[in-house]
Amino acid sequence: EVARYSLSENGEYSLNGGTNILRIEDGAAYLTDADCPDKLCVKQGKIRYDGETITCLPNRLTVTIENGKAGDVELIP
Repeated sequence: EVARYSLSENGEYSLNGGTNILRIEDGAAYLTDADCPDKLCVKQGKIRYDGETITCLPNRLTVTIENGKAGDVELIP
């Protein structure tokens, strides 16, 4: 785990040195941009429920919703 963000706070975060851009908005998390060739991680859309994930295999990134106190996003390289 490299970072943890609350779903209750809107924000935009540059991940992996800028290879992926994570946005948290209105209780959901999603990737708005990635430098991978297929951009499947961006196409996965918004996640907001416990256990949902977004994975970017080329950039070795996984974003997972964990059912924390305020709803957290866990980032695993």
